[in-house]
Formats: sequence, C-alpha cells, structure tokens
Amino acid sequence: MSDHDSIPGVEQLLAERYGAKSGPAYRAIDNAITRHILNHRSVRAFDEARALPPDALSTLVAAAQSASSSSNLQVWSVVAVQDPEHKARLSVAERNRRFVRQAPLFLVWLADYARAKLLAERRGVAIDGADYVESLVLASVDTALAAQNAALAAQSLGLGVVYVGGLRSHVRAIAADLKLPPGVFPVVGMAVGYPAQTLSTHIRPRLPQAAVLHHEHYDSSQQGQEAQRQAAETYDHALDAFWKKQGIDHPLWTRHIADRLTIDPQDERWQLGDILRELGFPLRDHPPADPKALAPQPASAERER
Repeated sequence: MSDHDSIPGVEQLLAERYGAKSGPAYRAIDNAITRHILNHRSVRAFDEARALPPDALSTLVAAAQSASSSSNLQVWSVVAVQDPEHKARLSVAERNRRFVRQAPLFLVWLADYARAKLLAERRGVAIDGADYVESLVLASVDTALAAQNAALAAQSLGLGVVYVGGLRSHVRAIAADLKLPPGVFPVVGMAVGYPAQTLSTHIRPRLPQAAVLHHEHYDSSQQGQEAQRQAAETYDHALDAFWKKQGIDHPLWTRHIADRLTIDPQDERWQLGDILRELGFPLRDHPPADPKALAPQPASAERER
C-alpha cells in the first residue's frame, strides 16, 4: 500500500496471518517492512480503468534485480505483457480467469540459460554445467526470489498482485507464444494492477509456526510428527473459519493438499521432465565418468584460434 498508515499494527497482522483464535500469540519486530510483508494478500480483481503509475515497470524490474542471485549468474528474465489480446491468450493458462485480462500488466518470470550460453559461446566456451538438474534448480530459485521482490515492490506502490502457477499446465503453448529460445522455462506468471475498488481482500491464515520451524535439525520423531498433525488440525480450524467468514464453501486444508497433489495425466505440470528436455534442459544428474570432460571446452576450433 502506498498509504502506510492504513496498514494495521504488527499485532493485528500476526493475529490475522495465523488466525486470532487458533493458537499461540506470535510476536514480531514491528517496523514498516515487516508490516508491509505481513499485510500481503493476493488480488484477483483489478481496476481496468486505472493504468499503472509512470515508471512502475522499471521499478518492479529494478526491485527484482536487487534480489540475491546465486554466484551473480542472474539466470532469469521476465516478459512484460500489456497488449490486451496477448493477455487474453495467456489467460487460458489460468483457466481463462478474468483477472489475467483485467490486470494492466502480466509478467512471465523465466528461468533463463539462453543468455549465459550465448555469452559463453561468444567467448568460445561450451557451458555443459547448464545442462544439469542443479542448474535448473538454481535458476528457478533465483527467478522466484526476483519475482517476490517485484511483488513486494508492487504492493508498496499500492498495486495488487497474484501469482499464476497455471502457466506450467500449458508450458508448450506458453513457450511458443512467447517465442522462448532453448534453455528458457516459464516458472510463474504474475498479474499486476490496482485492486478493483469493489474488491475486499483479506489476509489468508497460514500454518502455525510449529509446522514449519525446526531447531537445529528436522524433527521427524514421533513427537515431531504428532506436533505436525496438531499444527495441521489447528490450521484446518483457522482456515475453515476464514473461508466461512468470506462466505466460501471450501474443503479443509488437509483434504485440499491431498486433492491438489493428485496427478492429472492431462496436466502438463506432471509431464515437466519431458517438456523441459524439449525446451533445451537435458536435466542431467550425473557428471561424466571422465573428469576432463567437466572442464569447459572451446565451442569450436575456429573460436579457439
């Protein structure tokens, strides 16, 4: 929000984030940044009459580029989509949701090794390391960090955002539509714009900290598993109360995760290994037997000279 005075205090934000009556009271250091982060909520309806403020896009990209980057490789890119017809085509990725078409800006965040390979090739070097699973994980993490920085920056400007993971259900079509070269993969989309004035958004509760916070080591003991079950039960009650307050009939969270992780053979998300290979990610997970093969090799004898 641009008007920071309208953001509640940290105590109220924590109560909403965890469900006021669902468990222990939490404490957090109170400052403008923590309040801003705790105040996050997804926006799925945008004011189509309001354009983005001047320099908004460059501000979001600058914020994204200010995120941490592993070894400063910066192996991500973003495609900004503002053309209404183009947004309409991409909205299919989110089951034709209206908010993708409404938002004045739709960002597609990409794990991108095409740039690194191009630059290495111009130096006469082939970078086989980009072909490994580790490199895709690295690029996906960097892409997510960049996207989240942009989301926080957008919200600080009074804009709303919602992530669109449905892109990964239509990877082939998205890659073709965006003319992605080999070595580039769409990780997630993000709709950005001013929230619709008629929209009332609320902070959705999250799991109790006991479910996600471990000390010194991961606690998979019987006690730890029981604590997980209790935390999930507490969360079921908190989230159920949240949905009922919104007038929404929604299954319990523990049922939701089971349903959500059931495989749909027609969904491209469950075919990503094959699709990633099509997009230029070999996904190797074992180095060559010959250690010499790990060394960067000249891309061609001509370049070596």
